Amino acid sequence: MRSNYRRLLGLLAVLALVLAACGGGAEEGDGTTGPGDTTPADTGSDTAAEMEACDSPDDVRLQLQWFAQAQFAGYYAAVDQGYYDAQCLSVQILEGGVDIVPQQVLASGGAEFGIAWVPKALVSREAGADIINVAQIFERSGTLMVSWKDSGITSPEDWAGKKVGNWGFGNEYELLAAIEKYDVPDVELVAQDFTMSALLNREIDSAEAMTYNEYAQVLEAENPETGELYQPDDLDVIDFNEVGTAMLQDSLWVNSDWIAENEDVARRFLEASFEGWIYCRDNPDDCVQSVLDAGSTLGLSHQTWMMNEINALIWPATHGIGVMNEDLWNQTIEIATTQIPDLQGVEISPDVYRTDLAEAAVAALEERGLDVRGESWERVEVQLNPGGE
Repeated sequence: MRSNYRRLLGLLAVLALVLAACGGGAEEGDGTTGPGDTTPADTGSDTAAEMEACDSPDDVRLQLQWFAQAQFAGYYAAVDQGYYDAQCLSVQILEGGVDIVPQQVLASGGAEFGIAWVPKALVSREAGADIINVAQIFERSGTLMVSWKDSGITSPEDWAGKKVGNWGFGNEYELLAAIEKYDVPDVELVAQDFTMSALLNREIDSAEAMTYNEYAQVLEAENPETGELYQPDDLDVIDFNEVGTAMLQDSLWVNSDWIAENEDVARRFLEASFEGWIYCRDNPDDCVQSVLDAGSTLGLSHQTWMMNEINALIWPATHGIGVMNEDLWNQTIEIATTQIPDLQGVEISPDVYRTDLAEAAVAALEERGLDVRGESWERVEVQLNPGGE
């Protein structure tokens, strides 16, 4: 995909030729060359030089965890705003699905970058996938446990004797860690699908939900007693960030063999991707439109809610977007090696992640005057519509 930015460069080049053909001597100091000049004009455009040198952009495939939605808006924005083009990259975004595991796609050579939660990727590494974390996009966990207010579930201890839903597939580790940390007895764990129907139908007492998706699904549903949409006051939530068992989620992973030969490509990809996320922080409505244009089947208000909550997982970024927070990494590893059966007792190698490429990308963005930490970012109020439309 070529951006409006590249087309603009082409139009400017044509305009320059037309102006040159019209003749006319150059004024002194106007930056142009006259008929007798031998010194090339200084266009002041590094971008034009970069594009001229970019006859063969590097091909990069990015494997998502799920279908197009605001969870991945920064990457779609980097395409639409021309940030990948400016880094001499041709990026193909591969949508995910129920049966697609990004870390396995990476290991088999089906993509250069993949998005995965840290604990899931660690399990894949232990199973033989030689992959490395090169950027930690989300600094916070987006997982909640949601209950009806009248259930009286306000802390992990209140799960005792209750039916507690979870998705499995590696999404349950924070829940299991909280059950153990708070020594909760007699919890009935129930398989939950990727909707909130079991909670809405009161088939379970507490349901797993992402702040940016399933939680909104409840708030988009109609309360049959009032005829209005459910409100946050109708619910109680347990946030794993607050109970101390949060684990790092969306991060960028690469194949070890590939990164050994392509560090410069990776750095350029990270710089453009981080710029995309910065754009989505500052222009959320544009980024919602980008994912809708990419074919997302979710409605406008749902995607707007999601964009707001995704920004909350990224910003503020302690060391700059994409740079690992070591304290949160250590917490994730501690939980992973005690709660995940395949990782119990396993010593996680320190080279499972690296920060140098993300730090270089952040430094380049800072040099260009971009805010890489977002310390002043705040949530905005989003009005959800029925069904997320």
